[in-house]
Amino acid sequence: MARRARRLLTQLIATTTLGSLAVLGGFQPAKALIPYVYVPRAQELEGAGLGIAQAASRLLRMGQAGDAARLAALTVQLLPDDPRGWLLLAEAQLRSNQTKDAAQSLVRAKALDPRNPGIWFAEGSLALRNGNPKEAVGLLQQGLKLDGRNAGAYFDLGNAQLLLGNPRQAVKDWERAAALRDGFWEAINNQGLVLFEQGERQAAIARWRWALKIKPDAAEPTLALAAGLFEQGDKHRSEAIELAGRSLDGDPNYVLESYQKDQLWGDKLRAATQKLLSAQELKPVVERANANASPERHSEEDL
Repeated sequence: MARRARRLLTQLIATTTLGSLAVLGGFQPAKALIPYVYVPRAQELEGAGLGIAQAASRLLRMGQAGDAARLAALTVQLLPDDPRGWLLLAEAQLRSNQTKDAAQSLVRAKALDPRNPGIWFAEGSLALRNGNPKEAVGLLQQGLKLDGRNAGAYFDLGNAQLLLGNPRQAVKDWERAAALRDGFWEAINNQGLVLFEQGERQAAIARWRWALKIKPDAAEPTLALAAGLFEQGDKHRSEAIELAGRSLDGDPNYVLESYQKDQLWGDKLRAATQKLLSAQELKPVVERANANASPERHSEEDL
């Protein structure tokens, strides 16, 4: 165990003094207090490290990625040879937008456990975040050779394939993701994005309605569905207006065409959405959304 880790955990362990022990024993302590410091054993260091890792994991699930990263960093100091700690740290860093640090943590994790599929998946996600979809595909596919039932990996793989201009393969990957994880509305929503661009409007609308049955307050399929319905004419206009207002009140960033593009919306869907948002009935909603939109902050919160 590293000396620094021992010192670090020692500071976390409750300490006492000979003086206080003397009081408990019924005799007067000396005036000069001599500290007694408990030195933890290796097994206790390991237990503490794993406990801190569990706390970091809970924070990560709660969306507190920055706090999770700080705790995970303490874990790897206590357990530097455990790849799980480095992988946890990398994911927390990735979600808190510390991409360079995440890459270094993944290097450490892979050196310790090169056959851990989670490490390959995390590297693929990082490559995708850094705008390298081709690299992401290779990393994700390698991870899927080790764990072929990871829904999140298939979702990222679909995103990478779409960025590489392979929309049909992207839909297949998202279909696989949705089949592997119940309630994976994001994968179902993304299928709709591609189907709309391919002219399969009714199939796209069906996907978005399906996604909203799973996640009724999801802003993205709500606005996409509104745009698809608005294109169909007056018979769906009132529903489209109501859905658009609900979506923009839930997430004003979707009022921005640049943000829609970042979310992989194609040219046809963005054009349909602009027509919808030009409707007179939506003018106050659109103005409010433009005033409140903050895509940079939103992306940090969603990591």
